[in-house]
Amino acid sequence: MKSIPVELLLSAYEVGVFPMAASRNSSTVKWVEPKKRGLIFVDQFYVPGRLRRLARKGLFNVSCNRNFREVVRACAAPTETRNETWINEVIEESYYQLHLSGYAHSLECWQGNDLVGGLYGVSLGAIFFGESMFSRTDNSSKIALCHLAARLKIANYYILDMQFLTKHLRQFGGTEIDQSEYRKLLPTYLKIKTNFPYLISESSFMGWLQSSNQKS
Repeated sequence: MKSIPVELLLSAYEVGVFPMAASRNSSTVKWVEPKKRGLIFVDQFYVPGRLRRLARKGLFNVSCNRNFREVVRACAAPTETRNETWINEVIEESYYQLHLSGYAHSLECWQGNDLVGGLYGVSLGAIFFGESMFSRTDNSSKIALCHLAARLKIANYYILDMQFLTKHLRQFGGTEIDQSEYRKLLPTYLKIKTNFPYLISESSFMGWLQSSNQKS
């Protein structure tokens, strides 16, 4: 199966560009550079009150990198509100190779042995580039996002890059900046060395959850 070379994919992220396909069945990808960039600054990540209460209940068993490929495939699947997706087989295989190289990570929400939600993205420097998320059960992708934000805070990341700002992401503290400003930020934060934390303790997560109680 064709895939984008790891080195080329990393180089694209370093200049603020990322790949997308026109549809799941497309055989090609295009390089995208938005005019506006959707970001969440890690220190400003905010958890709405109702979601915070749900997160405290521990409704899901949350893991990291337990099944990266299945998370990507779940993100690529059609839903009731979306018939098409931008994740084709080239994207799927490219990010799997990025995962094997240690740059791409997934978070999974489980109920028993059932994968019910999750997300994946790319870690470079002090930036995590969120790619996609999915939810088969109410709030599962949101809980995965909270667990990601906790990890990023604990590991001293600065930016959670969500590519495009949506109403869904705005509730977590998402903001939007011009692509020209975004590209000025990249060199500074890409130089910072971080180690993506695969595991965090429940107490660490709960402590972070409490600290997200107030908007900055």
